[in-house]
Amino acid sequence: MLEIVGDLRKTWRFRFRTILVLVSRQNGKTELSKVIASFFLNVLRVKNVFGTSLSMEKAEEVWEAVILDQETHEALNIDIENVARRNGGKKLVLTDRRTYKVGAPTRRAGRGDSNDLVMVDEVRELRDWETWSAAGASINAKPNGIIMGFTNAGDPDSIVLRQLRSQAIEKMTGSAAHDFGGDIDSDTLGLFEWSAEDKAKTDDLKALAQANPALGYGRLTLRALLANRETFPESKFRSECMCQQVETILPEPFPEGAWLGGVDETSCIREDSELFWGIDMSQDRKWTVIAVCGLREDGNYHVEIVERRIGTEWAVDWFRARAPKYQEMKLAFQGRGAPVSGLAEQICTIDGVTRLAQEGPDLSAGWNRFFDAISACAPENRGGVKCFHLPQPVLDTPGRTCQLRNLGGGVMLPDRTKSPDDISPLMAVAMAFAGATMITKKERKIYESVYASGTTCLFV
Repeated sequence: MLEIVGDLRKTWRFRFRTILVLVSRQNGKTELSKVIASFFLNVLRVKNVFGTSLSMEKAEEVWEAVILDQETHEALNIDIENVARRNGGKKLVLTDRRTYKVGAPTRRAGRGDSNDLVMVDEVRELRDWETWSAAGASINAKPNGIIMGFTNAGDPDSIVLRQLRSQAIEKMTGSAAHDFGGDIDSDTLGLFEWSAEDKAKTDDLKALAQANPALGYGRLTLRALLANRETFPESKFRSECMCQQVETILPEPFPEGAWLGGVDETSCIREDSELFWGIDMSQDRKWTVIAVCGLREDGNYHVEIVERRIGTEWAVDWFRARAPKYQEMKLAFQGRGAPVSGLAEQICTIDGVTRLAQEGPDLSAGWNRFFDAISACAPENRGGVKCFHLPQPVLDTPGRTCQLRNLGGGVMLPDRTKSPDDISPLMAVAMAFAGATMITKKERKIYESVYASGTTCLFV
């Protein structure tokens, strides 16, 4: 974890400047934090250590444990110069002005000091980047500065944890990282995780041991874990006791293997196919996404994301610039109750853009057609028309984590609020597909009444 590059007797540096430790609850995160803080203060003899957590009370647990060790050991006790326990100024001061402070998890965390070590506990509870950014910036002036985060698995709103973990995995496997609003230098990021494998059963003893390294070494017992299994909801047990991430806990929107089965790196729209466009916007109105759908050579459908940018006005210019080229751009979108509805209506005023709003029964019917076409790619081969897509991370993520809302009567629609990731890319391709497969309503034939012309009918 505290791996170095170089020689401690000469020139050296830590390999990682950002470290994330992921492990199930009650496995010694507090003890590990105490040892690391004491090591920095007494062995490396750094000037400033700062700690924060979900609350001041939690941050003080580690701080008090370090003070207790410092006071208990004779060799360390002689270094204590002051212990301040007043509110707003709690700190341990050792000789040579070595200082350990604690603070609340706010946008001011760590500000005003140049810290050598910052420890952030319960990273899963950080819902924005204010605390992490403030604390992380305090190590910038220290060549060997480190910020360490300790946590168990998060939930859909744990954006800092999910960003850190995603970027670390990207560095290790090459898979594209998710975007949760932050950006960490992956070259100096270290991930140390103890968790059960994806899809592991909750009674798999090997999986439980993987996520609970303290089993057999401390007070944590297998009996206690199995008792939790009987009383916790499965999602909570997987998160708290198996340290499984939200991506593996939440149910996928499509049948098992269907989304992956629809991935085709060579898929494309045939040249003579009519094109249908889809547009959607993220729940926070930050991102606007444009998708396209058309027929492949084999008669199945192809969808892909063609553009995704921050903001909205660019989308108007995007369609205005392309409408003359395509002559008619058929644009499908959720017509009511969606962040994109107003923008899409504005785009549809452009000459050459045809409005295909999906509303009411058409919206649910369009989603159902898309669902069936994706499901047809599942290994069990359900039959019917299929919908293929390129391996695009921005689309693949909501394709796995989108949550559905049951409207009753077998009708399901994507739930923007409960989905952990931005589902606008998935909605954009779904709307494009819905537009491409719409059933055009035929005009009703109107027959002129014989009485309208003054003709007399005689019934015999």
